[in-house]
Amino acid sequence: MTGTLAGWRVRLEPLARQHLAPLQDAVEDGDVCTLNYVNVPGRAGMADWIEKAIAMRDAGEQLPFAVIADDRVVGATRFYDIDLAVPTLAIGYTFHAASVWRTHVNTANKRLMLGHAFDTLGAASVFFHTSHENLRSQAAIERLGASRDGILRHHKRHKDGSLRDTVTYSIIASEWPAIRDRLDARLSNIPR
Repeated sequence: MTGTLAGWRVRLEPLARQHLAPLQDAVEDGDVCTLNYVNVPGRAGMADWIEKAIAMRDAGEQLPFAVIADDRVVGATRFYDIDLAVPTLAIGYTFHAASVWRTHVNTANKRLMLGHAFDTLGAASVFFHTSHENLRSQAAIERLGASRDGILRHHKRHKDGSLRDTVTYSIIASEWPAIRDRLDARLSNIPR
C-alpha cells in the first residue's frame, strides 16, 4: 500500500523490528506508556506490540509506521480499519515522545498520512477514534479540521479495565483541499 512517507523533517517508515530500542526510549520520554487511555505498552511490552503490528500489516489489516523526526525515532502511528472498496481508513495508534509535543511533528505526521490517503489512495473518508479521557488527542484531531461525528459509548476498555467511550471524527474527500491548505500553511516555516 505504501513505503516511506516523508516531508517537513518527518519520515514515516514502515514499522520494523529494528525500531524496537528507539521506540522503547520514546515511550519512556514523558512516560507516555503510563497514560491509561493510550494504547501503548511500556519498554517490556514493546517487542510484542511491534510483532502484533507487523502481523496485522502482513495480514493486510493495518499499516504501521515508525515516526522519525530529525533522524530520531519519536513514536509510531498507523492506518487501520482499511476498506479499499470504499475506500476509507482510520489513522490512529499514534503516540509521540513528550519531547516533541507542541512541535511540528504531529502536524507533519498527519499531513503525510492524510495526503497519502486522499491524494494517492483516493479515499472517500478518513476517520479517527480516541478515548473520551484523551483531551489532548481530541484537541489535536480538531486542530486538523476533522469533524466530530459522535461518541460510541462503552465501546472499549482502557488499560486499567475501565470502560472507554470512543470519540469519533472524520474528514471527507470534499473537505480535504481546504484542510490540506491549512496544514500546509501551518507547516510553511518547516522545510519540505
